[in-house]
Amino acid sequence: MPRIDIAALEVRTGSNYPDPYNEICLGATWRKLGDAAGLTDFGVNLVRLPPGKWSSQRHWHTHEDEFVYVIDGEVVLVEDDGDHVLKPGDFVAWKAGETNAHCLQNRSGRDAVYLEVGSRRPETDACHYPDIDLDARAGEPFYRHNDGTPYPEE
Repeated sequence: MPRIDIAALEVRTGSNYPDPYNEICLGATWRKLGDAAGLTDFGVNLVRLPPGKWSSQRHWHTHEDEFVYVIDGEVVLVEDDGDHVLKPGDFVAWKAGETNAHCLQNRSGRDAVYLEVGSRRPETDACHYPDIDLDARAGEPFYRHNDGTPYPEE
């Protein structure tokens, strides 16, 4: 495969979280490197996270491995045991099924850039959000409240 021109890839943004959980995650941008390479077993995203924004709500996956490698700037990794500052060259990973919920927060004054890589198993993976009233079940393209009631589609 020829070299992928990263600068030519579409810059994506947005959040698929329902209100009120989406606002803090709006503003990040990413380029889908894995899609550009035709990868199907795992996704690879080059992410730019602006100051004051989060990568996601704090979560953990039942059947998807994930990792993050910081390229530029600084983010705070928020996990069950507290906050951890990550700088360029830092690498963190979560094995599928580990209940250590996590997210990245940019508390600095400038953009942070990192690679995020994760398995692609939407048919078997569920995602749990222990801090908020949100749950994602395997095979469902929508979120539910913790009691199982679906969020209304926007």
